[in-house]
Amino acid sequence: MTTPTIVLRPATRADIPLILELIHALAEYEREPDAVEATEDLLEEQLFGERPGAEVIIAEVDGQGAGFALFFHNFSTWRGRRGLYLEDLFVRPEFRGLGLGRALMIRLAKLAVQRGCGRFEWSVLDWNTPAIDFYRSLGAVGMDEWTVQRLDGEGLLALAAKADT
Repeated sequence: MTTPTIVLRPATRADIPLILELIHALAEYEREPDAVEATEDLLEEQLFGERPGAEVIIAEVDGQGAGFALFFHNFSTWRGRRGLYLEDLFVRPEFRGLGLGRALMIRLAKLAVQRGCGRFEWSVLDWNTPAIDFYRSLGAVGMDEWTVQRLDGEGLLALAAKADT
């Protein structure tokens, strides 16, 4: 049995179809297959346009797109520095157990340190025990006193409309 060749690399425009495919696979895993609104055009604009909103690291095994990490910078007022926020980490089921998730997390931690970030953080669904256990094995600490708040869809539009009143 040969050892697979694993490569982690920054995504390019040519990876947009793969990224969208992985986003759909993640949505399936997270039990929301119909929630994806992303398109290739949106990803082109947001990842490679004039003002990119995020970056992607692709994980390949023997040349096949096996997983990805999509991340962006946030900012900590208390630390006075930006942070690195992991929006999505996903490895296709058939490639799990090869250390890709760990390798992607290590790559992002190193990137955060190189960029002078004050922290590296992410959210995880509370039912996703395998992911929580994995993150704890890396030394991550849960932020139990914090809850995620969100405005989207009609709620976001309604609040934005108040600017005109």
